[in-house]
Amino acid sequence: MSTKDAVALLAGAVIVVSLIGSAKTPPAATAASPLGNSAGTLPGLAPIISDADKSAARDLIQGLRVKGRGPNTGYDRLEYGENWADTARGVPYARNGCRTRDDLLARDGRDIRYRPGSTCEVVAMELTDPYTGRIIHWRIDRADEIQVDHVVPLNYGWRMGAPRWPMSKRLAFANDPLNLLPVYGRANEQKDASGPASWLPPQRRVRCAYVTRFAQVALKYDLPVTRADKRAMLDQCR
Repeated sequence: MSTKDAVALLAGAVIVVSLIGSAKTPPAATAASPLGNSAGTLPGLAPIISDADKSAARDLIQGLRVKGRGPNTGYDRLEYGENWADTARGVPYARNGCRTRDDLLARDGRDIRYRPGSTCEVVAMELTDPYTGRIIHWRIDRADEIQVDHVVPLNYGWRMGAPRWPMSKRLAFANDPLNLLPVYGRANEQKDASGPASWLPPQRRVRCAYVTRFAQVALKYDLPVTRADKRAMLDQCR
């Protein structure tokens, strides 16, 4: 074997080991740009800064379908399945034995601590909130201080077409890591079920990244957005 081949083989082995090691316990990595995180398995929400990346984000947003917001008739959280149930199919982390919320805390948190005897239940961690920029030292006895936000809210999805989806698609939408971000609880509560025309993260520098993530989710699930929301999304990536 040549020296060149040996180096290539070693590099490949390092990559494989890295992937295996990250499968159960994701590393506390630097926040990722949504443009390089289409599966949603990388942590956080890094700002989109360069003109080229903003242009790519606008191209993505331009592909969104537009329709008027429908009625809220029949909406109930249980229409998307049990809260944080590990029963979805076809999305990362599904059926791994851990609640979706814990999967997301482990993905985005630092200094993760689990309940003794558990490899799933996160009881303490540190998080840099992508929406406000604040650093949160979280413990489970203050559970609501960190909430896992649906980037495209479940109620928004319902009003834009989800009642016509099969239950399996709604369950995937509610538990897809692409559509989920652990954030400061008060920011999540202020957002409620709003689209980008009504609510954007207080931290301005992540707004283009946020609307890009919103667009990625909507495109993945073939979900239209309102005309006002699409306009607001494009404006954030000018």
